[in-house]
Amino acid sequence: MVKPHALRPGDRIAVVSPASPFKRDEFEAGVTELKALGFEPVYDERVFARRGYVSGEPEMRAAALHDAWRDPSIAALVGVRGGYGSVQLLPHLDADLARTARKPFIGYSDLTSLLIFLNATCGLVAFHGPMLAGRLGRGEQGYDRQSLLACLTSVEPAGELRPTGLEALRPGEASGPLFGGTLSQIVGSLGTPYAFDPPPGFVLFLDEVRERPYRIDRMFTQLRLSGVLGRARAVVWGELPDCDEPGGEYGARATAADLVRDFPGPVLVGFPSGHTAGPAWTLPMGVRVSVKADSQPAVVIEEAAVA
Repeated sequence: MVKPHALRPGDRIAVVSPASPFKRDEFEAGVTELKALGFEPVYDERVFARRGYVSGEPEMRAAALHDAWRDPSIAALVGVRGGYGSVQLLPHLDADLARTARKPFIGYSDLTSLLIFLNATCGLVAFHGPMLAGRLGRGEQGYDRQSLLACLTSVEPAGELRPTGLEALRPGEASGPLFGGTLSQIVGSLGTPYAFDPPPGFVLFLDEVRERPYRIDRMFTQLRLSGVLGRARAVVWGELPDCDEPGGEYGARATAADLVRDFPGPVLVGFPSGHTAGPAWTLPMGVRVSVKADSQPAVVIEEAAVA
């Protein structure tokens, strides 16, 4: 995997909107936080475009990414929010341009489509991390600053990540390159030219929100039947907020535990990256990690995500 260039104080970060429109006040709050982190947010009027439920025509949204990749003064790209729409950009994106630019891309949720594109099609490390709306804009209540800066600014491994609430569902320890994102986006990519296609021996990270247990079961079963799950050495589930069955008959974590009851490697649940009730941690997709599922569960980032 090609590693992006590390970020430095004062770097210019392009703010892009590949998916759904957003609230202007949340956008402005996120811009303010980027400045507080020591970066210079850069955007133009295209970021405010709207076409129904997406942020403008797909060609225009793709062009915004291309412009940021081409511009030597831009060091990284961050999404405003998820929702829907990133998948529309994929046929319009230039993989060679993205690979040559070597710029960190930060996003989650619907932007999982772009993380998969950067990982699988471009061979580039990307970052499952906080976007402006609802995360960066809320400051330390919305995202974990330490993991974000450790992954994006340091050429040393981020090391052990042990967030509160992380639990072991199946014991053991395993290592491999980390790939994943929002489960619905992962399974939606299967059968397309932009499919989630990790190598054997990888660590699978799965995030999801507002999906009832039977839907999580259906999507996870699709991963199993497609052969993707069989390549994984370990599984790390997110917090799965608002995924319990209404009325409490079936819980999301209990469903996750049941789905991996025959999985041969370690499994964790409750890693707060992406959709989470608290601060969202940053995970680098495409670098080697170790999963420790014991009395003190942890995800250890074993190599630097930037160079």
